Amino acid sequence: MRFNSLPQWLAWQEQLHFTEIDPGLDRIRVVWQRMYADKKLPFRIVTVAGTNGKGSSVALLASILSTSGYRTACYTSPHLLRYNERIVVDGQTASDQQICEAFDRIDTARGDVSLSYFEFATLAAADIFCHQDIDIAILEVGMGGRLDAVNLFDADIALITPIGLDHTVWLGDTRELIGVEKAGIMRAHHPVVCSESSPPATVLDIAQKLAAPAYVAGKDYTAETDGDLWHWHNATEQFKVLPHPALLGCYQIQNSAAVLQVISLLKTAGMEKINESAIRTGLQQVKLSGRFQLIEGPVTHIFDVTHNQQGAENLAKLLREIPCKGKTHAVIAMLRDKDSRAVFDALLPVIDNWFLGGLTGNRGQSSEELAAGLKEKNLDGKVHVNETVEAAYDRAFKCAVAGDRILIFGSFHTVEAVMRHIPDFINETLSVSA
Repeated sequence: MRFNSLPQWLAWQEQLHFTEIDPGLDRIRVVWQRMYADKKLPFRIVTVAGTNGKGSSVALLASILSTSGYRTACYTSPHLLRYNERIVVDGQTASDQQICEAFDRIDTARGDVSLSYFEFATLAAADIFCHQDIDIAILEVGMGGRLDAVNLFDADIALITPIGLDHTVWLGDTRELIGVEKAGIMRAHHPVVCSESSPPATVLDIAQKLAAPAYVAGKDYTAETDGDLWHWHNATEQFKVLPHPALLGCYQIQNSAAVLQVISLLKTAGMEKINESAIRTGLQQVKLSGRFQLIEGPVTHIFDVTHNQQGAENLAKLLREIPCKGKTHAVIAMLRDKDSRAVFDALLPVIDNWFLGGLTGNRGQSSEELAAGLKEKNLDGKVHVNETVEAAYDRAFKCAVAGDRILIFGSFHTVEAVMRHIPDFINETLSVSA
């Protein structure tokens, strides 16, 4: 084995490939064929692509399937605190040893083929799943879909969540162009579920060309809210007075509705152990870190990985819905390729003070660069520029008094930095002297 520890493997992978992002399936396909030839994966696959709601949809689907008694695997990215979070079987993260052994098998098979960090992760997840006797794997696309490493594996069902403008340099600068990339996860004659009622026309056009049955929100399945409950139906079944999912935000009904359509298709395909009781329990027990993760205290803390306009608009709506006696302080840091101005515009009406931090790395944006997006907003005295995320949080925390709340958002890296910076976070016991 090349290395004996997971940190050593990861540090090496970060420098192995000539660029961090390198879309394409040729390299990863060669390595996988060397490992497994053309052997079909021995489990069902649901692939999830989209701009927002992917992580929530994966968590919701996994919660329902696991509750139903199916051995369920998930591959997601990026991670918050530990790399192992990316590879999960029945709620248990893969161990360092499992991942290192998978990396060794991949390294042996690849020969002189160069693989990116994400390609190594994707191959490791699939390899581990093949050793775990699972029933179904839920795979989250990293970026786009058509050329994403996850798309090496054929989806039995494709789920496409709401599509917005993100990664425009790689995917295109319109919803229609981005839709082409997301639609790449579809397979001929296999169903696709769209979380949006009006997905880009390109998505539906491609589905038609592939003879892939398309199930569109509001047309082929419907969700209706009724106070603290909601109802769902499609052409063949219905569920009434369902509990809201344990993930905050009215948009989680949209995610849950699409997930129930996937569930309905899986039942039709033979996964008959799924019943209404499992659906209710799965909705109520779902957990997902970093998605409007609220921690109560004298000063409430909210962690959210939102990093694009569509997500920021959802976040602003949720902040309005949840009352706050005091002020809302935002701690934000973002990657350079994100549209920070659009994010600011969506959240300006609900934020009292901005505490900007910088992110390191090739894609990181400095706090000074980030501040440029607020210069013309007439926010004198409300914008505080700090070199690091940690310094931004410390300053916000010092300014906060009882009844205020601190929103930490803008990137997985931002949320991770503050989570690690707060010693008591893991115990969810935050306190402040007012």
